[in-house]
Amino acid sequence: MSDSSPSATTSLPCMLCGRNDDCTEKYGEKKTYKEHNLTLHYYCLLLSSGIWQRGDEDEGIDGFLVGDIKKELNRARKLRCCVCKGYGASIGCVFPRCKRGYHFPCGSEKQCIFQFMDIFSSYCWEHRPVQKPPCSQSNESSLCTICLENIDHVPSYHVIRGPCCKTSWYHRDCLQYQALSAGLFFFRCTVCNNRDVFQKEMLRLGIHIPERDASWELEENAFQELLVRHQRCDVEKCLCRNGRDYNIPDSKWEIVRCQSCGSSGTHIACSSIEKVNQTWECAECQSISCSPVKRSRPASLSWSETLDSGFDTEQPSPKCRRRSRTSRQVILKQVQRHISDILQELKSPINKSIFTIKVQSKSVLNSSLIYFRKRRFSPYDTLQIEFTKSKGRVADISLPNYFKLLLDAIQNSNLFEGSERKNLSLNVNALEDDLYYEAGRMVAISLVHGGPAPSFFSPTLFYCLIYDSHLVQPMLEDVADPSVLQAILKIQSCHRINELKAATAHYFDYLQNTGTLRLVQTVSDKRILVKDILAYHVIRRVQGPLERFKEGLKTLGVLENIQTYPTAFWSVLCMKPEKLTAKMLSDLFTITYHRSFRHIQQCNAINLWERYLEDTEDGATAVSLENILNFATGVDSIPPAGFEPQPTILFHYGHIFPTASRNTNGMELPGNCSFEEFRNRMDKAIHTTLNKG
Repeated sequence: MSDSSPSATTSLPCMLCGRNDDCTEKYGEKKTYKEHNLTLHYYCLLLSSGIWQRGDEDEGIDGFLVGDIKKELNRARKLRCCVCKGYGASIGCVFPRCKRGYHFPCGSEKQCIFQFMDIFSSYCWEHRPVQKPPCSQSNESSLCTICLENIDHVPSYHVIRGPCCKTSWYHRDCLQYQALSAGLFFFRCTVCNNRDVFQKEMLRLGIHIPERDASWELEENAFQELLVRHQRCDVEKCLCRNGRDYNIPDSKWEIVRCQSCGSSGTHIACSSIEKVNQTWECAECQSISCSPVKRSRPASLSWSETLDSGFDTEQPSPKCRRRSRTSRQVILKQVQRHISDILQELKSPINKSIFTIKVQSKSVLNSSLIYFRKRRFSPYDTLQIEFTKSKGRVADISLPNYFKLLLDAIQNSNLFEGSERKNLSLNVNALEDDLYYEAGRMVAISLVHGGPAPSFFSPTLFYCLIYDSHLVQPMLEDVADPSVLQAILKIQSCHRINELKAATAHYFDYLQNTGTLRLVQTVSDKRILVKDILAYHVIRRVQGPLERFKEGLKTLGVLENIQTYPTAFWSVLCMKPEKLTAKMLSDLFTITYHRSFRHIQQCNAINLWERYLEDTEDGATAVSLENILNFATGVDSIPPAGFEPQPTILFHYGHIFPTASRNTNGMELPGNCSFEEFRNRMDKAIHTTLNKG
């Protein structure tokens, strides 16, 4: 696909809608492709009902094959738009039995809804999805939280209610411009910062959220100054002879920053800071901070042991910094490398010295920990697993299968909290026993030695690994403790200052003990209060476990590479493994044949295997593609580092029963039989093996 000529683009009309308009925000980018003699709006092409993206992104025009586009143009020439009555109406309403068709610009003007997701459905003005009106009186109004102009609380095409916090109202145009500016990663509710629920509803209502970086991230190092820490003594009389910029860590001339604003500093000696961990506050912040000790102390909420055992009441917490906007920028602008290439490079120093780990099936984590802590254990040794089941039976287990069991045990241990996406928990005994370090080391060794993707890290935990944790702002879904969640929701639900003050008084003990107590003067102060609670509970409370976990991840150079190539590691630490396809499994296995096989028999064997995979993908067999991979290798997903040795299939001439050796990732299958017989034997062999273990 070649670039279009700007002059040609503005002069020629779109061949689908017939308009000369060149408004990217309304119709998508308009381009002229001279070599194909085509001029198109991107949205007109994307939402046409009779065309699909059958090519890769670099094929044809944005994945649409040129031949398919011309067929769609021929189809649209016969269809009349129900709005302007002109021909070329390539978009139709998907509602059953609705026969309305229209151009994209005509549909937009008529308040049709176009969904930029899944199959890119279109709904006419009569059948479009709508929001339910609120239970409160419809004559209420508030400000649009984007443009700050007044808006009536009546959902309509032009007025949209936020689905997550129930207190946010928007103009459709404001939302669309915000989505185009913020992009997929940054488009969130402006009130509660929710992303998943908010984006799902916006997509349903026809807001286009482009999968690209935010517009403010396009400028190189635009926010680099936010990562620069203040390093200057700002007190009125500096005692240091070497000047205000002189800084020697772990001495009386170390510069510490104001625990509230972070933009002022002092030498320890210049402000007479006596304790090593004592914080300091500048004069300006002292003049506006509140004094909790002057207030009465009402009854407090009974918190869980986890919260009670982690406080330092002498240390008020710093203000929760906003998540650095440079984080996404760094992720998207890094040099792209595939995760398997990175892990193979980290794997190259591993030597041939064999270290045997004896694992008990009932205590995979604890029995592994014994061997990981042995003096002669080295992460650079080749690992061999001796797996003992109940009653002392030794089982055949592959290295990826062992690491799968180990990662499952780590994920479900008391080191982590949360449902699916996990954050570190605070466990004093585990911290004293240095289990967070061991868990990080096990994850690092698993990745390099061929284990499966962990896939359970929360986005917040991932950001804490690659950036200064003080720059990360947690989200509500990061809170696993129900009592803390209840407090946050209660504070968020306050709509009057009296309600907010009452909630602050109710949780006075907790807020004071955690350093999140603040003077509330307006209802909007609840946002900062909630951010402080989230930052304390999710990050500051577990700062010790986080540092030890990161130290463990440094094993084999994994943490350094996570920070260097965050995009590659995001997919294996935070995302579920890619769903298997028949083609993926077909490409994964190397096929060999019994020496008596002739060419025609080899072709028949391959056909049996590929047809079985295709039927499995279509749901026509009794197993899944994951079951097949598990049967052969012991794991149901392809490890990020790949398999070693490479999975193989040996086809036998006789009618043998399918077998697998998980230690060598190999299968032996019948290759000279009917497909019906092959499928039945494969289904039975896989079910029998999986049921055993």
